[in-house]
Amino acid sequence: MQTWMLALPALALVIAACQPVPATPIDPTLASCGASDLQSLVGQDKTVLATMTFPAPTRIIEPGMAVTMDYSATRLNIWIAEDDSIARVTCG
Repeated sequence: MQTWMLALPALALVIAACQPVPATPIDPTLASCGASDLQSLVGQDKTVLATMTFPAPTRIIEPGMAVTMDYSATRLNIWIAEDDSIARVTCG
């Protein structure tokens, strides 16, 4: 058997490894207000929000806080947990 024939399976693996990884699809319910770009905030302490600016309209929702139930696809909601960490970042 030719030595180049032995190299073919290895070459196939190398080529397969070079294929681009498909991007994770963006959840359309998080894209309309920019929440998809802010998911890295989840789990961080709410104090990081003081150094940031957000598009209007934005609500920072503390535990037990009353909020309206109307839905606005362009409104950014940042939900704070009982331990003062950021629990969720959503549109609505």
